[in-house]
Amino acid sequence: MEHTSNTKNFVAHGGGEWVIGGKLTFLPGAVVEGGEGLFDTMPGGDNAVAQLPFIPDSTATNVATLRENYNRLLAAMRTAGLMQAEQPETPAPDTPDAPDTGT
Repeated sequence: MEHTSNTKNFVAHGGGEWVIGGKLTFLPGAVVEGGEGLFDTMPGGDNAVAQLPFIPDSTATNVATLRENYNRLLAAMRTAGLMQAEQPETPAPDTPDAPDTGT
């Protein structure tokens, strides 16, 4: 839908849609009806807030063990859906969209 209104917040499609382009503020005592589960869903989730499994504090005394602890944390974040499971493809270095490596 092309935005043709000169206001940030407006009613569209005969009242069937509210378009919020500005800030939406809920004051104390405000009530939202029909919003059950609206704000507690993780992307791809099932209407439940993702919770990471318990991971104990690191007791690493060397870099190799610290690396294992760190990778365990990353795996837990991926499993919970807080991080992408796969690395996105990066453009080849000679393409315009490639990140600047400073070299």
